[in-house]
Amino acid sequence: MERIGVGLIGTGFMGKCHAMAYGAVKAVFGDVPHVDRITLCDVDAVHAKLTADEFGFAGFTTNWCDLLADPKIHLISITSPNGMHREMAEAALEAGKHVWCEKPMALTLTDAEEMTAAATKTKRVTALGYAYLRNPALQHAKNLIAAGVIGDVFDFRGSVDEDYMADPNLPWSWRLTRKDAGLGTLGDLTCHLVSMAHELVGEIGSLSAMADVVHSKRPLANQNGKTAEVENDDIAHAIVRFKNGARGVLSSSRVAHGRKNGLRIEVHGSKGMLWLDNERMNELNLYVAEGDAANRGFRRILSSPAHPAYGKLCPAPGHGLGFNELKVIELAEILNAISGKPSQQIDFAKGLVIERVIHAFAESSAKGNWVQL
Repeated sequence: MERIGVGLIGTGFMGKCHAMAYGAVKAVFGDVPHVDRITLCDVDAVHAKLTADEFGFAGFTTNWCDLLADPKIHLISITSPNGMHREMAEAALEAGKHVWCEKPMALTLTDAEEMTAAATKTKRVTALGYAYLRNPALQHAKNLIAAGVIGDVFDFRGSVDEDYMADPNLPWSWRLTRKDAGLGTLGDLTCHLVSMAHELVGEIGSLSAMADVVHSKRPLANQNGKTAEVENDDIAHAIVRFKNGARGVLSSSRVAHGRKNGLRIEVHGSKGMLWLDNERMNELNLYVAEGDAANRGFRRILSSPAHPAYGKLCPAPGHGLGFNELKVIELAEILNAISGKPSQQIDFAKGLVIERVIHAFAESSAKGNWVQL
């Protein structure tokens, strides 16, 4: 297709990220279709009209179903709350639209399975918002591992910590309920860590985990000392065994004071190791156990045009990419898939594998045993 018409549901943080990616992708990746921003949807008509103008969309609506009937729209972005993902995605697929949905896929594993079945039935392109996988530094790490630079991989260590819920006095919200948000830090943060573990080492085969609520009650806004229960996890840890025999430790928290995007991974091999911290996402650190021991040490590799996709955005080494640029790269992969070209997007089938892992965390924690995947 020479032109792709898109509709956007949601105007928050991720909605704006999608809108910026739609506006930039053709300028960055010249060999993708033109993107026409057709209709934006938000429940507030005044806000929808304002953001449609700001985001570059030709029109707006307060009813997301309007996007389904528009033949000019081929791809729909879903950046709505988690509880709406399944209904919107399945309806879009049934209407013949491609779908770009933010993670987590849905509230429950059953919902995620049904969404994957719908995608298989309709044969539309689907994608989930795992933009960190598109980091050129991470992809370089993957290539180094595949080339045997650090030898046989036997251990993965990863953590993802943020502090957006660290203050125990932050008000209670729907995001802290199972019925509206699903899992807590597992659905919001751990899924990113699992995606990176799968990308670099392979699929997780079994795990033993604990997932806990740290701040069990939070104050209700403007209700004079009244509180409500926190239903989903603040913190989660697991030891894992990969299907290829490697082992690992994964930990996550949404109550880690001082951490903003503390998504850090280490991969250990028989000849060396590498690590990456997404608070410094343009720096890959590599250690290779060779040469004079007195001269050994970590090598800091700065992202540059030598790492594919970086050069599309910036011709100068070391200047750095950010999260929004990763969303542009993610969108380019989706457009490649729609055009029938090779693509690395995380579709619903791949996303379901990640969902099974994070729900296995919850199951293992509840039952107190190992869970096989």
